[in-house]
Amino acid sequence: MTISTVKSELITDIVASPIVLGDKAIGGVKRVIDKIEVATTSIDEIGDIILLAPIPSNAKIGSIKIFNDDLDSNGAPALAANVGLYYSGKGNGQRGLADTVVDADCIATAITSLQAAVVLGSEVRFEAANITTIDMEAWELGGLTTDPGGYFYIGLTITTVAATAAAGDIAIIVDYI
Repeated sequence: MTISTVKSELITDIVASPIVLGDKAIGGVKRVIDKIEVATTSIDEIGDIILLAPIPSNAKIGSIKIFNDDLDSNGAPALAANVGLYYSGKGNGQRGLADTVVDADCIATAITSLQAAVVLGSEVRFEAANITTIDMEAWELGGLTTDPGGYFYIGLTITTVAATAAAGDIAIIVDYI
């Protein structure tokens, strides 16, 4: 066997002669940290939406971690939610689209982590999207053909209601470039 060395796209661009300055990033990670108090009336209907964190429509999302209290106190919890993107209504082509869905489950589908307390964080960025989407901008991840500009919201859409809804908190940490 022969020892081999393979290089990522970024390293290949850097070692090229001349250096290729692409759209890959080194450093410059931005972080959104936010929290919301969730009432039982926010998780008791299929289709309830909880908007968590704003990100630029051209953000390349590296990580989305969700922390939460136990929002389904029943012994046989049922609570599940999709994680996706929503228009904020703020920015270039988004006027009039505030709080409407871009893609409700482009990030995660029917996650059940809200059924019990999660204090170490549930990483959901690649639950529904393939790891090869790491360098996609949010608008591409949401299935749009062009960048509308402005901001999107990362949000939860309830797909299965809580067996016994319990009020509590949800916190989110999003890392992007």
